[in-house]
Amino acid sequence: SVSSSAILSSYLLGERLNLLGKLGCMLSLVGSTVMVIHAPEDEEVTTLDEMSSKLKEPGFLAYAAILLAGCFLLIFYLAPRYGQSNILIYLTICSVIGAFSVSSVKGLGIAIKGFFSGRPVLQHPLTWILVITLVASITTQINYLNKSLDIFNTSLVFPIYYVLFTTIVITTSIILFKEWVTMTVVDIIGTICGFLTIILGVFLLHAFKDMDVSLGNLPQVLQSEEQVPVTRDDKNILIEVDNSSIAPEDKPKVFMIYT
Repeated sequence: SVSSSAILSSYLLGERLNLLGKLGCMLSLVGSTVMVIHAPEDEEVTTLDEMSSKLKEPGFLAYAAILLAGCFLLIFYLAPRYGQSNILIYLTICSVIGAFSVSSVKGLGIAIKGFFSGRPVLQHPLTWILVITLVASITTQINYLNKSLDIFNTSLVFPIYYVLFTTIVITTSIILFKEWVTMTVVDIIGTICGFLTIILGVFLLHAFKDMDVSLGNLPQVLQSEEQVPVTRDDKNILIEVDNSSIAPEDKPKVFMIYT
């Protein structure tokens, strides 16, 4: 989504996509491909009863309680005091709430499949719990994301939000569906490396988007600026001639006076 939005905005909205942005898009695609290759297989959850049993497991309940406690601490204590100056406050709230929104979407997807299969999903209480959770979480995310965008630079907000949100979602998936239990060490390392590659690509895409960097002017950008000699307007100038690499420290220094 990050890469496609950057590419489409360059064609449809006329926004400039420089060389580093193109490299960032390429790295994001490479990292996504690596993650897909090494990703674990989804555990088959086909009914709301199975989803309910997953949500009731002690590990996930403890994880959800920790997330809720941290979210309340951020909203009611840290956000009023430090939200206007620290970019991580609002974005952490959005990311933590994202764990509940993603889980709700997963459950509602199962409910929609069951509805078209003729199952009585509307009578199941979990369906309405997931709907309420999804509405509340998405509303909170939009609220605090807009607050963050009003205060801080967009080029900083989206990369940080992407990294935090993806990290929370991956952690939630591990705890809720236990997808990494059957993974090998190679797949775990490959998934982590793919995720880090995506982070690097997103950083290149957003951090340097205002720079005029292309293949044509790349040598001029990399070339260091020559030092401009300092002109002095004073007619009487005292210049100290001191070359420590040649003259020993104990020798007297020489001064030249120009008038």
